[in-house]
Amino acid sequence: MPQTPHIERHFTASNTVRDIVIGMSDGLTVPFALAAGLSGAVNTTSIILTAGLAEIAAGSISMGLGGYLAARGDAEHYFSERAREETEVREKPGIEANEVAEVLQSYGLTAEESQPVVAALSKRPQAWVDFMMRFELGLEKPDPKRALVSAATIAGAYIAGGFIPLGPYMFISTTSTALTVSVVVTLIALTLFGYIKGHFTGAAPVRSALQTALIGGLAAAAAFLIARAIS
Repeated sequence: MPQTPHIERHFTASNTVRDIVIGMSDGLTVPFALAAGLSGAVNTTSIILTAGLAEIAAGSISMGLGGYLAARGDAEHYFSERAREETEVREKPGIEANEVAEVLQSYGLTAEESQPVVAALSKRPQAWVDFMMRFELGLEKPDPKRALVSAATIAGAYIAGGFIPLGPYMFISTTSTALTVSVVVTLIALTLFGYIKGHFTGAAPVRSALQTALIGGLAAAAAFLIARAIS
C-alpha cells in the first residue's frame, strides 16, 4: 500500500516576524500618539504633518540602528563563545566530555547510553563544538546578513506603520476631522496588526488584537489630553 510522504512544515521566519512586530508596533503607536497630542494643542494640520514626518524619519533610523546593533551584538557574542568552546575542547577534552554526557543525561539518556555519543563527538572536534554551542549554550550560528536585514526590516515596518495615522492629515485640512479619521483608521490597523501578530507568534489572535488596539488607543488618548490641558 503506497505511503503518503510525511512532510513537516515549520515556521522559520521568526526573526523577520519579530523585527516586523517591533517596527510596526512602534510605527503605529508613536506617530499616532504624537499626531493626537499635537491635535489637542494646534489647529494646523501642516504643523502636525511636518512633526509627524520628522518623527517617522528619526524613529525609523533610531529603531533600525537599534536592530542593527542588537544583531551585531548577538553575532559577536556567538563567535566569542565559539572561540572559547574551541579552546576548551582542545585543551580540556576530559571536562568537555563530561559536559556532553551531562547534556545527554538531561535528555534522559543513561551514562552508558551517552558514552558512544561522547566518543563519536570526541573524534570530530568541529561537530563537538557545534554540539556544545547548540545544546550547552543554546546558541545558533547567526546569519552574516542578519544585522543589515534586521535594520532594514525594522525601519521599513516603522515607516509603513507611521504613515497610517498620518495619512488623514495629508488629505484633510480640518484638524478635528483629520484626528477623528486618524483614530478610526489607526485603531482598525492596530486591531488587524495585533490579530496577525498573534497568529504568527502563537498568542491568541483576538486577545492580541484587543491588547494592541488598547495600548495604542491609550497612548494617543494620554497624549491628546496632556496637550489639551497644557495648551
